[in-house]
Amino acid sequence: MFYRSLGEIPHKRHTMFKKEDGTLFREQVMGTKGFSGTQSILYHHHMPTEVTKAKRLYHYLPEYEEQDALRHRHFLTPEADRGGNALDARNYTLGNEDLLMGTMKVTEPMDAFYRNGDGDEMLFIHTGSGRIESMFGTITYRKGDYIVIPIGTIYRLVPEDEDLIFFVESFSQITTPRRYRNEYGQLLEHSPFCERDIRGPEKLESYDEKGEFEVLTKSRGYVHKHIFNHHPLDVVGWDGYLYPWVFNVEDFEPITGRIHQPPPVHQTFEGHNFVVCSFVPRLFDYHPESIPAPYYHSNVNSDEVLYYVEGNFMSRKGINERSITLHPSGIPHGPHPGTTEASIGKIETLELAVMVDTFRPLKVVKNAKGYEDSNYMYTWVE
Repeated sequence: MFYRSLGEIPHKRHTMFKKEDGTLFREQVMGTKGFSGTQSILYHHHMPTEVTKAKRLYHYLPEYEEQDALRHRHFLTPEADRGGNALDARNYTLGNEDLLMGTMKVTEPMDAFYRNGDGDEMLFIHTGSGRIESMFGTITYRKGDYIVIPIGTIYRLVPEDEDLIFFVESFSQITTPRRYRNEYGQLLEHSPFCERDIRGPEKLESYDEKGEFEVLTKSRGYVHKHIFNHHPLDVVGWDGYLYPWVFNVEDFEPITGRIHQPPPVHQTFEGHNFVVCSFVPRLFDYHPESIPAPYYHSNVNSDEVLYYVEGNFMSRKGINERSITLHPSGIPHGPHPGTTEASIGKIETLELAVMVDTFRPLKVVKNAKGYEDSNYMYTWVE
C-alpha cells in the first residue's frame, strides 16, 4: 500500500507525544516481517498491552474430509447459512496451509471486538452495506467491495441490514500483484486499477474510556479472549503503509484482446501461494474467428476456486449465485457441453465472479459435503 496518515501524530517518530495533562500517548509500531515489511505507527491513549484477563476459548481451524476420488466439486453455499455476527457466521468450505475460504450471512453486529493474529483477511461484499470500526478508523462498505484487513487489526463489523460475504483468511499478507507495481511500489499504467480506486479508513474515532472490553483474537489455530481495561479503539493518530483498505470490483478495468485472454489478466490480489482474480462484465474478443469461451485447460500446478456472484457465467451450466466450484490440479477442466458453440458471436459478458487459485492442493471441509452437488463431476457428459 501507499503512505497514509490519519488523526494526530508527533513531528518525529519515537519522540515524546503528550496529552493536555502532560502524560504521554503510547506509541505502537505495528509491522510485518519483523521490522523490514510494511508498517504503521499508532498512538494510543492507553498502553495496548493493558489486558486484565486472557483465556483460550476454542480451536477454530476446520476439520477436513479424508482424500476421496479426485474430481471437480460444486458447493451450494446458501444451504449452509446460519446467520449471526461476522465471526460466528463464518462457514468454511475449503482450506490448506496457506488460507481458508468460505461464506457467511451476517445478520447482526459484533458485540466483542475481533482481530486475526494468524494473517490477513479479505472480505468480498456480495450484497449489503455497513461499516467496519477499527483501530485505524471507520470504513464504510457497500456491495462489490473487497475489504483487506491486515493481521493484528482490532475491528468490529456492523452491517446495516443483512450482508452476504465471501471471505479469505490468509496466513500471509494480501497485496496488489507485484507485476503491476514499479520499483517504488506505485501501480503501473497497465494495471487494471490504480491508487485512486483504493479507499482507506475515512474517519478516526478515538475512545478514551476505561472499563471491561472483550477482544477475540485468532492465533495459533485457536480463538482467545482478552479483556482490556480500556476501549480498544483508543488510537488518536497513526501513519504508515499498513492499514485496512477497500477496492470495489466495479473499478476493475478488464484487460481484453483479439483472442481469449488467460486468467492472469484478471488478477486483483496475491498472497503467499495464492492469487485472487475478478471476472467482471467486459467486451469479448474481437478476432473475427475468436471463441470467447475459455479453452479446456489443465491446472497442473494449482487448484482453481470460483465464487459466482451474478450474471450468466458463459462456460458453466447449473451454477447459482453464491455457488463455489473447485477444479483441482491433476485433471483438466473447461466449458460445459454446448457453451463453447453458444459463445461464438457474442460481443460481451455480464458475469461477475471471484476466483482464487492456490499453488498447494486445497482440502474440503467435512461439513461441506452436506451442501455439495455430488453430480457436478459428471455434468460434462452429454
